[in-house]
Amino acid sequence: MSMANYEEQSDRLTYDVFLSFRGEDTRENIVGYLLDAFQKRGIKVFYDDKSLKIGEELSPAFYKAIEESNISVIFLSEDYASSKWCLNELAKIMQCTKRNKEQIAFPIFYHVDPSDVRNQRKSYGEAMVAHEKRFGKESEKIKAWRAALSEVADLKGHHIHTGFEIDHVKEIVEKVHAKIPPKSLFDGENPVGLDQRIEEAKSLLDLKPNDDIVCMLGIYGLGGIGKTSLAQALYDKIRHQFKAACFLANVREKSNKINGLEDLQLTLLSEMFEQSDSKLGSTSKGIYEIKHKLGRKKVLLVLDDVDEMKQLENLAGGSDWFGPGSRIIITTRDKGLLMGTHPIEVKTYEMIELNDQHSLELFCRNAFGQSNPKIGYEAVSSRAVGYAKGLPLALKVIGSNLATRKSLKAWESALKDYARIPRKGIQDVLKVSYDVLESNAQSVFLDIACFFKGKRIEYVEEILDEFSAASNIEELVNKSLLNVDNGCLNMHDLIQDMGREIVRQEAPNNPAKRSRLWFHQDVIDVLSTNDSGSDAIQGIMLEPPEYTTEVYLDDYTFEKMNRLRILIVQNITFSSEPKHLPNHLRLLDWKEYPSETFPPKFYPRNIIILNLPYSQLTMNVPFKKFSYLTVMNFSHNQSITTMPDVSKVECLRQLQLDRCVNLTMVHESIGFLKHLVHLSASGCSQLRNFPQRMFLPSLEVLRLNDCRELKHFPDIVNKMDKPLNIDMTNTSIEKLPNSVGNLIGLVSLNMQWSRKLEYLPSSLFTLPNVEALYFFGCYELGTFRRFLPDSPPDANERSTSKRMHSGNRIILLNKDSGLSDEDVEAFMFKVIFR
Repeated sequence: MSMANYEEQSDRLTYDVFLSFRGEDTRENIVGYLLDAFQKRGIKVFYDDKSLKIGEELSPAFYKAIEESNISVIFLSEDYASSKWCLNELAKIMQCTKRNKEQIAFPIFYHVDPSDVRNQRKSYGEAMVAHEKRFGKESEKIKAWRAALSEVADLKGHHIHTGFEIDHVKEIVEKVHAKIPPKSLFDGENPVGLDQRIEEAKSLLDLKPNDDIVCMLGIYGLGGIGKTSLAQALYDKIRHQFKAACFLANVREKSNKINGLEDLQLTLLSEMFEQSDSKLGSTSKGIYEIKHKLGRKKVLLVLDDVDEMKQLENLAGGSDWFGPGSRIIITTRDKGLLMGTHPIEVKTYEMIELNDQHSLELFCRNAFGQSNPKIGYEAVSSRAVGYAKGLPLALKVIGSNLATRKSLKAWESALKDYARIPRKGIQDVLKVSYDVLESNAQSVFLDIACFFKGKRIEYVEEILDEFSAASNIEELVNKSLLNVDNGCLNMHDLIQDMGREIVRQEAPNNPAKRSRLWFHQDVIDVLSTNDSGSDAIQGIMLEPPEYTTEVYLDDYTFEKMNRLRILIVQNITFSSEPKHLPNHLRLLDWKEYPSETFPPKFYPRNIIILNLPYSQLTMNVPFKKFSYLTVMNFSHNQSITTMPDVSKVECLRQLQLDRCVNLTMVHESIGFLKHLVHLSASGCSQLRNFPQRMFLPSLEVLRLNDCRELKHFPDIVNKMDKPLNIDMTNTSIEKLPNSVGNLIGLVSLNMQWSRKLEYLPSSLFTLPNVEALYFFGCYELGTFRRFLPDSPPDANERSTSKRMHSGNRIILLNKDSGLSDEDVEAFMFKVIFR
C-alpha cells in the first residue's frame, strides 16, 4: 500500500488500539494500569465489553471494532487461551493483519514463554485440549485458533517476567504509541482554497531525502485568515516523512496559564513518543529534556498561534534541539516574530484572503451544505461574501448563521445587521491581537480603523506621533492588523469593523461618550444638539455618503470637547460658524470651513495639519508660532488675497495654495522655510508677488503652473542640493536668473507655454543632475526643430544653429539663444525639448 493510501486508511480507523485480554485474570491489575496509561496518553482504546459477547460468539460490532483499530494489543497471560472469546478475538486479529498490512498485532507475553504459546504447551496446551473435547479436534474453529496462536507467538512484542509492572506499562505504552500513525487533523478533504497554498508552503520546507538541515516555516496573517487550517493540512500531508510529529494547538492561550509552557513542553515530548517526568518543575528542565530526547530524532513540530518570543525559546529554541531533517512550522499574527536573527533558519509564508470563487464556495458549504447557492439566493449570497472580504472565519460564521434563516427576507434583514454591528463570533477572534497591544498601539489602531484607513503612512505617522506611531504601525503590521500597500495603510474590512466595534462598546447607547465618532448620523446628532458634546471624544470624522447641506452646528458643542485631537469634516455644509474649536487639535481637516476667521480663542499649539480646502478664510493676520505644524492646505479658497507671514511656522514641510484665484501676494517669509519640501500655488491666476529671493534647502517640489500674471523667477541665494522638480507652465516669466546655477539638485524644469520667456542662463546647462528641460511653446527663445541622427540639417541650418543631442534626437536651437558651444556640448546628452 502506498503512503498516501496508508494515510487514507489509517485516518478511517476508529480506534488506536484494540486490547485483547482475559478480563477475569487481569482487569484489576496490570491491564487496568495499562488501560489508564493508554487513556492518559490520548490513545483511543477499545477493550472487553461483555455486552458484545453473545453466547459462544462475538457480536458483529466486536469484530468491527477489531477491523477498525490500528493496533491490536494481545495480552497473553497464562489463562488467555482458556477463553473462547479471547481465541475468537485472536483469530480475527490475525486475519485482519494478513488482509491489511498496515494493521499491527502487538503481543505482550505476561509470564508465559512464546514457545509455549507457539506450540500450545503447558497452560496453552491444557486449554486447547479442553476446547478440542468440546468442538472436535478437526473442527475449523480449533484449526483457526491453533494457527492464530502459532502466528502471534512469532511476532515481536513485549515480555514481562521480572521487574516492576509499572515500568513495563510505561515501556509498552511507548512502544505502542510509536506504532500509531499521527492523527489526521482534518475529517475528509482539505478546506476550500487550501490545495495550492499547501503546495506553496510545502515547497518552502524544501523536503529532500537525506536532508540534514533543521529549518522553520512561519505562516503569518490576520486572525481568522486560515493559518491554522493551512498548518493542519500541511502537517497531514508531510507527517509520514518524520519519525515523530506533534501539533501543539493554541500555544498563546495555553502558555498564559499557570505552568503553561511546562505543560506544552510535556505535551511536545509525549506526542513525540518521549516520556518525561510527570512534572518538569521548570521550563529549563523542559528545554533540557527536549534537547536530550529529540536531539537525534527527525521530527515535525507545529506551534500554532505563537505570539511571544519566549514561546519559541522554550519550545523550539535551537537547531540542535531536534535531529537532522527536522522541520518546525509556526503560525502567528505577528510577522515581527519571524524577523531578525533566529537560531533556526526561518522562511515565511503570508496567508492572504480567499479569492471570490473560493469565498463563495466556502460560504455556500456553511450556508447551504453545498458548493453553490440555492436557486433564488445567488444575489444575497454574493452580498454576504462581499461583506466577508475573503476571510474564511467570517465566511464560516456568516454562512452558519444565515443557514438558520429560513426565508430570503430573513437573510436580507440579517445582512443589514452584519453591516451595522459585526457578529460576536468574528470579533472575539479578531480582537485577540488588539487585546495584547500596549495602550499607545491600541490608540494608533483605533485611530486608523476609525479615520485613516487608506491614508499615506507618513501622513498618519505625523498626526499620531504623540503615540509613537511609526513603531506602533510597524507592530500593527507585524500582527497582521494592518498592511502597507504602495505607501498607504490598509486593513481588512472586518479588522476595521472590529476596531470600530471596540469604540462603539465604550458607550453603546450614547455616541457623545465614545472616544471616536465616524458614523455621520451620530456625528450630526452630537454637533447639532446642545449639551451633547463631551471630553470623552478624541476624534470626529463627518463624511456623509451624500452631500448634506444646512446642518445646524450648536455654538457650544466643540467647547466641551477638550480632548479632541482629530476633526475631519467633508461633504457637508453647516448653517452657522463654529464659535469654538478645541486647542488640543492635531488635525483640522475641514473642507469648506464656513468662517472667514478662526474662533478668537483658537490657538492649537499641537496642531500638525491644517487641511482647509474650499474654505472662506481670509488669512489676513500672520500665523502664530506653531511648533509642530507641518502641512497647510488652503487650496481653492476664493477669499484669500494675501498669504501672510509664516516665519513662525518653522517646521512647515508642505504648503498648498492651488486655485486660490484671488491670491495676489505670497509673503517673502515663504521663501526661507528651511524644512519646506512641497510648495504649490498652481492656478493662482492673479498671483503677481511671489518671493523675490528664495533659499529652501529641503525643497523637492515647486509648482506654479498657470500663474499667468507671475513675471519673476526668484533669485536663488544659496545652493539647494535636494532632488528638485519645478513645474511653471503658462507663466509670464521673462528670464531665468543666473542664480539658478545654485539649484544643483534640479532634476527637471517644465516651463512650457511661458510665451514671454526669452533668456536661459548658461548656468542652467551646467547643473549636474538635470534630466529634463521642457520649453515647448516658449516662442521668444527661438525656433526649435528636431531631426533623427540620419537626417542631417541643411547648410543654412548648420550656419545658424547649434546641435543638441538627446537620446536619438538632434535638437536644433536658434543661435540667438545665447548659448556657447561649450554649454551645448556639456548638456547635449540630457536636454529634452518638446
